[in-house]
Amino acid sequence: MNKRSFLKKAALALAGSLLLAAGIAIGANAFSAPTTVLHVATVQWKADSTPAQQQAAIDGIRTMAAEIPGIRNIWIKKVKVQPAEYNTVFAIEFASKAAFDAYTNHPAHKAWEKLYLPIREESRTQDITN
Repeated sequence: MNKRSFLKKAALALAGSLLLAAGIAIGANAFSAPTTVLHVATVQWKADSTPAQQQAAIDGIRTMAAEIPGIRNIWIKKVKVQPAEYNTVFAIEFASKAAFDAYTNHPAHKAWEKLYLPIREESRTQDITN
C-alpha cells in the first residue's frame, strides 16, 4: 500500500468516525431540570355543576395567568385524568417558589376561586421542582 492510498483510507476512516460520533450526539435525548415550580391539579366536579361552569373555571386559569406575576405557562387541555372519577386536570408553571407562594393570596387567584370552588367536589394537587 502506498502512502497516498493509506492517507485516503485514514481520512475516510476518520471522517466516518466523526460522522458516527455526530450521529450519536444528535440522537441523544436532551433534557433539562428547570428550577421552576409545577403545580398540577386533578379535579372532580360536583355532580350538579354544568359544562358551562366547568369551562368558565378552566378559562379562568388563562385569565389568572395573565394577571399573576411569575406564572410562566399553563396547561388546560386534558389528555388523560386519573383516577377515573376525576374529570379535569390542569397545570400551572411558576417562575420560582416565591411566585408559587405569592399566587395563593393574589387577588386574581381569589377571584378565580369564586368560579372554581363552588363547583369543585374534590381536587388533588401535586407541586414539584428541582
